Amino acid sequence: PVLYLRGLSPNDFVPALEGFFGSAAGLSPSTIARLTEAWRAEHARWCQRDLSAVDYVYVWADGVYVNVRLPDTDGAQDRLCLLVIVGVRPDGTKQLVAVTDGHREDTESWADLLRDLRDRGMTAPTVAVGDGALGFWAALGQVFGTTRVQRCWVHKVANVLAALPKRTHGDAKAVLGKIYLAETRAAAVDAAHEFASEFAAHPKAVAKIIDDLDVLLTFYDFPV
Repeated sequence: PVLYLRGLSPNDFVPALEGFFGSAAGLSPSTIARLTEAWRAEHARWCQRDLSAVDYVYVWADGVYVNVRLPDTDGAQDRLCLLVIVGVRPDGTKQLVAVTDGHREDTESWADLLRDLRDRGMTAPTVAVGDGALGFWAALGQVFGTTRVQRCWVHKVANVLAALPKRTHGDAKAVLGKIYLAETRAAAVDAAHEFASEFAAHPKAVAKIIDDLDVLLTFYDFPV
């Protein structure tokens, strides 16, 4: 909540929170102010917690843009970007590792976040999953150089479909699914070549798969 409440007065949130909790909740501006201070303190403790006893074997990273706008150094209004990392423990438990705000998904913003996690005891995850944003991958190499790269299939499928005529989307989704749902890496490679053959008339879409095939299939090196 503190990420959305920053810089806004309690009066701005009374109608919204009354709609959520009900008008009988007694959410006066002074109550909202007290809640905001409590949330800030809770968030600060969470951002400083020790990570040395937690083993995240996989992490997912993404930049999530919201409609809040902050002034840039030149006075322009940039949309706020939340840098989010979700981790997975060896037993499969997923946990929110980090969320912080920034103006954009640049390398230094991601590097600052990753260095903070490292300095609080987080060890290098085995695999990191994310889209093609260069900022995160450059930062990952600086901070956790041993972590393997896995490109996100959700983002990749969306990017491939954007390079194809809409009439082909159904067939393309079916063939793409055969790649990332294949039982083995060899079968996935075969399915990728099938996609390249079937959609050869659309080289930009094909290149998005073939050029990134190694980092799209990293997950085959690890337990199902």
